[in-house]
Amino acid sequence: MELTQRLLEQFLVLAEEKHFGRAAERLSMSQPPLSQAMQRLERGLGVTLLDRGPGGVRLTPAGAAFAVEARRLLDARTAAVERVRRVAHGLEGDVRVGYVSILSHRHLPRLLRAAADELPGLRVQLRQDSTAALVEMTGAGTLDLAFLRDPSPIPDDLEAHAFAVERVVAAVPDEHRLAGAESIALVDLRDDDFVLPSATALPGLALQAQRACQEAGFTPRRRADADDLSGLLGYVAAGLCVSLLPEDLRDFPVPGIAFVPLRDSSPYLRTTVAAVHRPDADAAVRRLLELITRHMGPEHVV
Repeated sequence: MELTQRLLEQFLVLAEEKHFGRAAERLSMSQPPLSQAMQRLERGLGVTLLDRGPGGVRLTPAGAAFAVEARRLLDARTAAVERVRRVAHGLEGDVRVGYVSILSHRHLPRLLRAAADELPGLRVQLRQDSTAALVEMTGAGTLDLAFLRDPSPIPDDLEAHAFAVERVVAAVPDEHRLAGAESIALVDLRDDDFVLPSATALPGLALQAQRACQEAGFTPRRRADADDLSGLLGYVAAGLCVSLLPEDLRDFPVPGIAFVPLRDSSPYLRTTVAAVHRPDADAAVRRLLELITRHMGPEHVV
């Protein structure tokens, strides 16, 4: 049995509609051929995918699992076709770009503006997620390019191009004893509770925070972990703890939070921003990397 694109699409539409009649209407076909196609699919796989009843159908556990794999197969096919076209031309098509949320304020708009001006045939599709998820998706080919902070934990089969370095500052509640200071030493926070980046979702930042504090002579007292920027900011804004965050955020005031510069010279208080991709990146991705070099290169270190 061949798992054709049409057969997979028919199954997925039926899985969504849970009714042969509605699914057949969406697929612009009559109900009997759809029913026969599903029967052939089940025979070919040797499993029951659908529980059929008078009110419609529902997925069996095997059917639910197959729906996930069917979507993955269709997405992979679409990605393969698009990638071949980009390899051939390099100037047209879609490029799937991932980013961690904190980069959306400064670096991402600069790239989108440069791409619109110089590569108008490219359509940049955006996906925001955690560092760990973006690395996984880039390695799997679901993303073409990912913007990350401190990409040191990436696998050996990915390449990283650093294009900016940002300082880390202390984020404290606005009623904190040090909120109005011009600058502080990191050790001044040794008696505070910290909200720290998740070691799973934000491994680079998590390692930086731990090592910077250790270098300052203390272990941060962990109040909570957060796997994204919103969680880190939320804990600080609630007045529950302090955190270490990129200085870039000072341009985007958050109610309830004061950002205080750190006097320490530790290398762990500087975070690298990089573009990560597979070594076999196609022409379109290479063109975007060239834009990044020109518009977001070392002269843009903040």
